Amino acid sequence: MRHYSKYSTWLGLTVLSFFFFPYSTAHAQSAGVIDEVIWVVGDEAILRSEVEEERLRAQYEGTPIPGDPYCYIPEQMAIQKLFLHQASLDSVEANESSVSHQVDMRLNYYINQIGSKEKMEEYFRKTSSEIREEMMTTVRNQMIIQQMQAKLTEGIKPTPADIRRYYNTLPLDSLPLMPAQVEVQILSFEPPVPVEETERVKQRLREFTERVQSGSTDFSMLARLYSEDTESAKRGGELGFVGKGQLVPEFAEVAFNLNDPKRVSRIVQTEYGYHIIQLIEKKGERINCRHILLRPRISATDKVNALQRLDSIRQLVASDSIQFEQAVVMFSQDKNTVMNGGLMLNPNTNSSRFEYQDLAPEIAKQIYALNEGDVSRPFVMMDPLKNREVCAIVRVKKKTDVHRANLTDDFQAVKAMLEAKMSEDFIHDWIIKKQKTTYIRISPEWQGCEFEYPGWIH
Repeated sequence: MRHYSKYSTWLGLTVLSFFFFPYSTAHAQSAGVIDEVIWVVGDEAILRSEVEEERLRAQYEGTPIPGDPYCYIPEQMAIQKLFLHQASLDSVEANESSVSHQVDMRLNYYINQIGSKEKMEEYFRKTSSEIREEMMTTVRNQMIIQQMQAKLTEGIKPTPADIRRYYNTLPLDSLPLMPAQVEVQILSFEPPVPVEETERVKQRLREFTERVQSGSTDFSMLARLYSEDTESAKRGGELGFVGKGQLVPEFAEVAFNLNDPKRVSRIVQTEYGYHIIQLIEKKGERINCRHILLRPRISATDKVNALQRLDSIRQLVASDSIQFEQAVVMFSQDKNTVMNGGLMLNPNTNSSRFEYQDLAPEIAKQIYALNEGDVSRPFVMMDPLKNREVCAIVRVKKKTDVHRANLTDDFQAVKAMLEAKMSEDFIHDWIIKKQKTTYIRISPEWQGCEFEYPGWIH
């Protein structure tokens, strides 16, 4: 593969390794590395200590570096600076809200993994504000480069004729082996929750509120012990800084109206269950809060009744008394598929095709032995978005066995292959042209390399 793919991979390594490796330029210098400017690209310098830092990061992560690291690493940094320089000329900027959101998510993740903010600071040998600032720069550059690459290649749109010609040039043994895939329709609904069970949950949350506001119990302790949002419960219910649009509307409306960190919100009902919320801090248009989530329990009798109802619907479909798509419109409560005849969309590819491992385990188990057009027996599964039980039946719309890619079944996959190749070639040629119009200086002792792009040395 040519340089575009290598560069993208290395760039990803650079971003990820920073977050796991507690090493900095200052540490490189203090460890005895004599610092100096070894490359200049435009008006940007590359320091020897920066190269050493990247080498140690890759070594720490066990990531192989092709060739001499003291040749490969500075060349990758130089390419990064070419993109950033072009981005500045074209006024390409990162969305600061997106940058901040990504950094907040990663900081919260590392705090959760390491154990606390203090332990994270000890691990990275920096204050949390220093860690955040360096993350902001790294993520911002990553986003700018991705946008710049997308802008450069946005006009690459192969025609159907281009795709057919490309496919016909590929040797049979070079065609990718496409995995078994399936298209699935689903009809699901939640068994009704008795009023008594809903009231039980609300009363439990009222008790929590009284305990917190009386000062007898800490909110975060209750969240750790009782909240059914298992991920935030590990952090005492803390969600981390989020914008209003990142929360479901009912939750956001209450959370963003909180002003007193000592008070607890009223009970909030969302599609996930019932919550109480405590403000931690507001920062501009973002908020950090804790919450406790409880979900009403569905009784075994209610589940049986729901499964029997679904079995009746299945029999109507099997006898051709009703089409599956019609049954979905009439009975399904899955708002993501109800207007699409129940057809599920793969969130990883935004297509209707799934590999079996991409499906919820309960669904994969049901459809594995079914033929096209068959409808499963009713079953209970966990809704992956709401993390609660629903009852469902599924229909196999189409099955495709393992095969070599072809234009009939895999036109979009072949198109993506061609687009990737055309983008790779375009970026490769762009870098060569950019070298000729950019001031580049490399220290003599760093010039004896077999660079992938020889144009660095004029």
